[in-house]
Amino acid sequence: MLEIEKPKKKKALINISKKTFIQVLCLLAAMLVVSAILTYVIPRGEFGTNADGTTNYSVYNERSDLPGVHPVKAIFAPVLVFASGDGVSLLVLSLFLFVISAAFQVMNDVGGVRSLIGGVSAAFKNRRKLLLVIISFLFYCFGSFLGLFEEMLTMLPIVAVLCISLGYDSFTGFLTCILACGFGFAGAVTNPFTVLLASNLIGIENPMEKVWFRLIVFAVMFLLFLAFLFVYLRRISKDPEKSYTFTHDKSLREQMVDGEGTADPASEKRARLVYAIFLSAALVLIILCSVFLSDYTVPVLIAYFLFFGIGAGLLVSRQPKKVFAGFGKGFLAALPTIAIIGFAASVKYVFAEGSVFPTIVHWINTVASGKTLIAVALIIYLIVLMLEFFISSSTAKAIMVMGLLAVANVGLSKEMLVLLYTFADGYTNVLFPTSPVLLLSLSMIEMDYFKWLKKSWWLFLANFALVIGFILLAVGIGY
Repeated sequence: MLEIEKPKKKKALINISKKTFIQVLCLLAAMLVVSAILTYVIPRGEFGTNADGTTNYSVYNERSDLPGVHPVKAIFAPVLVFASGDGVSLLVLSLFLFVISAAFQVMNDVGGVRSLIGGVSAAFKNRRKLLLVIISFLFYCFGSFLGLFEEMLTMLPIVAVLCISLGYDSFTGFLTCILACGFGFAGAVTNPFTVLLASNLIGIENPMEKVWFRLIVFAVMFLLFLAFLFVYLRRISKDPEKSYTFTHDKSLREQMVDGEGTADPASEKRARLVYAIFLSAALVLIILCSVFLSDYTVPVLIAYFLFFGIGAGLLVSRQPKKVFAGFGKGFLAALPTIAIIGFAASVKYVFAEGSVFPTIVHWINTVASGKTLIAVALIIYLIVLMLEFFISSSTAKAIMVMGLLAVANVGLSKEMLVLLYTFADGYTNVLFPTSPVLLLSLSMIEMDYFKWLKKSWWLFLANFALVIGFILLAVGIGY
């Protein structure tokens, strides 16, 4: 008797494997335990308070009477963090990911991904690497000039599928989208969340006065990124099975092949037009919001992808049942991300509850005292780098660090202090495991965090060496 093979259940476009999910949670749980222990090792303290009730970062009081974080709070930190001061932003980020996942699942189910990606890949069939350079530079500029990063999670599924259709893999999509944007965020020229905010906090009247140096950094770091990208492309061009996401991409390729020829030319054309407008409008909206409504970018994008994501699906397929089924499938596929976000944010929550943040920041004054300018610059850079491990938010870190440096007498120019801050704040967004965007994007392509470290170590080693070189050069020329 012949056995009828059951059709394989298709994965969601944004899918987080159980293995990857468990590995990420175990890593973050271990960090949470270490952080809780450190609140009993590091001296506790608090900042002073101004007459108007605001925090005075120039005043530090050691508080040996304060206890470390309560064990119960440490255990339930991934839940309690949503009720903390960061809770609203974390919930908004979670909802953002749910809606994005749902909207792109609809796009995939109605044939929008296949038709749009097919058109682009066909146009650049003989210029694949040129297309990757263009895409990378675009996302690099988004990070450097507009300070975008979290928002690029919206683009990762599409860029990953595009790279697969070009004969590469979804890891290439991760590089050209997330890594490029992260490097651009650090090689900031006008990043409003680092350069402009930090300049304002420290009292720089014209943040563009010494922009030429940042433009040099911008160019050099993009060349480093391209070197890493092309080394990887050469690797998988010789042997596609050496792809870091070979297993994950296999199922996506099968879905793309299965979908070929299932729609008539008119439907394909309609899907391509609708989703070209949909994604173009999304990019324009991201840019406009980052300039005029920076505090509301994510909420605006949630509303856009919720309503227009469903609307675009209905326009293409004209099948409400199929559209809402796809929306639900994508929404459910993103549910594990809320646990990842909660655990990633817990480290900061535990340190805040354990009253050790003021002590860490206070070290900037004490350690830098009496040192040479080069030593002071390197010390400040390393301290902000350490803070980045615990505080991934650029805004929160800028307020804390630049508020203190504004009144500290370290002998460096204000422009130099801003440069040190941007160096320490950005590149770690695609390196440290406390970066929710890094963990979520790696999870989307089913890549293990430790594998990412293993494969990218030379990139960050070269990056660190260049950063130190730029710091020494900047101090030497009196930047």
